[in-house]
Amino acid sequence: MTDPTHDSLRSVSLARVGPGAFRITNAAGGTLDVGVSDTDFSPVELLLAALAGCAAINVEELTGRRAEPTRFEVVAEGDKVRDETGGRMENLRLLFDTVFPEGEGGDKARESLPRFLQQTHDRICTVSRTVGLGSDVAYVLAD
Repeated sequence: MTDPTHDSLRSVSLARVGPGAFRITNAAGGTLDVGVSDTDFSPVELLLAALAGCAAINVEELTGRRAEPTRFEVVAEGDKVRDETGGRMENLRLLFDTVFPEGEGGDKARESLPRFLQQTHDRICTVSRTVGLGSDVAYVLAD
């Protein structure tokens, strides 16, 4: 387990706000609701959102140095399966739908995009790398 005083520690807290309803709060005070209602994000949707968000932030930063996109959308999807080993997600995919303007900057962004997607997958995106490498999760009771 990592030292909680180390600068690399990241955390969020989750508190119950009602039956099947929880609020996640980050260190900066931002909040996001998760739960079982039709309008709340489910935990699986948050996993997909984290994958899409991490990749999009990195790819947008890299392509944005060449041209401002006119469209930048990412769909994260996968198959939820349940078998003798339990529930999990398989076949995780991120579909990037990006459009860049005509001209030299847009051409450079389009040309660089496959390389930036590969770099994001291989070494930049902490979320997808953590999922892909399979980091263990400890469940610990508070004192």
